[in-house]
Parts: sequence; C-alpha cells; structure tokens
Amino acid sequence: MKNGCLKSSGIMAVTSFNNAVISSPMAFCSSFRVCCSSSTQQQQLSSSPPLNKSLQCIHDSAIIACLRANSAELAIEAARAAISGGISVLEIVMSTPGITVSGAGLSYNDLRGNDLQLLVGTVLNVEDAKNATNAGAKFLMSPATVKDIMEDVRGGEVLYIPGVMTPTEILSAHDAGAKIVKVYPVSALGGIQYITALKKPFPHIQMVASQGITIDSIGDYIAQGATSVVLSDAIFNKEAMDQYNFDKVYQLARLAALQGREAVERLVLPI
Repeated sequence: MKNGCLKSSGIMAVTSFNNAVISSPMAFCSSFRVCCSSSTQQQQLSSSPPLNKSLQCIHDSAIIACLRANSAELAIEAARAAISGGISVLEIVMSTPGITVSGAGLSYNDLRGNDLQLLVGTVLNVEDAKNATNAGAKFLMSPATVKDIMEDVRGGEVLYIPGVMTPTEILSAHDAGAKIVKVYPVSALGGIQYITALKKPFPHIQMVASQGITIDSIGDYIAQGATSVVLSDAIFNKEAMDQYNFDKVYQLARLAALQGREAVERLVLPI
C-alpha cells in the first residue's frame, strides 16, 4: 500500500496541525496522501474515470471520518486535528452551523498543488446536492436513497453514496446505478455480522458500513467485506469536542488511520 500515491486533499483548510493558515472560517484546504497498493494500480487510477478514482480513495483509506460540530470554528479545528492524524477522507454534514456548501461557503483553494476533494454528508435533496457539487464536491452521501439525487448525478463525475438498510434497498440502489452504498444504521442491524450476511448474496456490491462503529472493529468490518467504515464519535469524541481537546481528536484519528491502513494491507497479503 506504499507504492505510488495519489495526492489529494480534504474538505477543510489545513496545512499542519500546529501551524495551519486559514484564509476564512468557510474555506478549508488540506493535504493528504491516498496510497495505492502497487504502481500498476496507480497507473490504472490515473487512466480511470473520476468515479473510479473516488471509489479508490474510499477503498484505500477504509475510513470516512464524519464530522458534526456546533460551529464552523469548531469544525475547522477538529478537521485540522483529524487530517493531521492521518484521516484522508473527511465528511462534513450539511447541518453543521456556519458551514454552507455553496460557492460562497466551502471553497476549493489549491494549496501546494494538490487537488482537493469534498465529501458532503446528510444530503437529503437535489438542491443541497447541486449546491455541494457547484462548490466542488466529488462525493455526496445520504442516510437514505434519494432517487432524485441519483438521477441528477447519473453519468457525471460525482460519486453518490445512498443510504440503504435492507437487502431489497441494497439491490434496488445498485440496479439504479449506485457504485457503492452506505449500510445504515449498521450497529442497530447486527454490526459486523450483518455485513457478513449481506456480502454473501451481494459480493459484487461495494458497501460502506455506517453508525456506531468503533476503532477497534475497523479491521473486522473490512475483513468481512465492507469497503470502508464511517467513524463519527469514534474520532470526533463528544467530550473532546465539548472541551476543544483537539489533541485527543488527533490521537484518535491517528489510531483509526493506522487501523484502516493495516486492514486494507491485510486484504492484499498473499495467503
């Protein structure tokens, strides 16, 4: 997983953990590395369509860090800590106060020559989806399947990850064009065992496991077939966020990123 890396960036303006420069509370930039498993895979990435590259980012990271915050300022600091800890795919939910996903909100400044990517979560309608994509978002995610969004992004360069719960919803979303689905709320449905059961009839459908997932269970989810997991409180710990303890967020992000990398590496190791 260390040969040939695709440089990319997250959704918030970040240069380093201790010394970040933020031009405005609404503009975020970050540098991170998404690594491919081989130089051959890197060549395939460079020649593949944007949707495939987006999927590769999610696969190589194994983690989507989901950030909810009470203010834009808190979101900035928490994101800075998480990305400095090694998080390479960061989701910010549209309901975060002070964060507007529009041309005047989250913006894509090109720092250090990196291409920036934005994952916007809890997208519930086409208007929000359009605002996010107009701002430069390449990833959209919903807690349910919003057919209007799926139809709106069809054939484009935006990866839409619809939320699903039942086998019928999973197959329906896939048949409607979803490249990957978010199984939600996975912990309430059986957690790792539920993913294991779903992958038996649907080994060809990529799944993100979301809700209530802990850092120490990342490896098990990936081993049982999940492409990635969504971590929310596991990284953005509620107590740490309330106390503005960004060192704690950094440490949790670092541990989660390590677990994610190791989980993906185990999948490609020869038996």
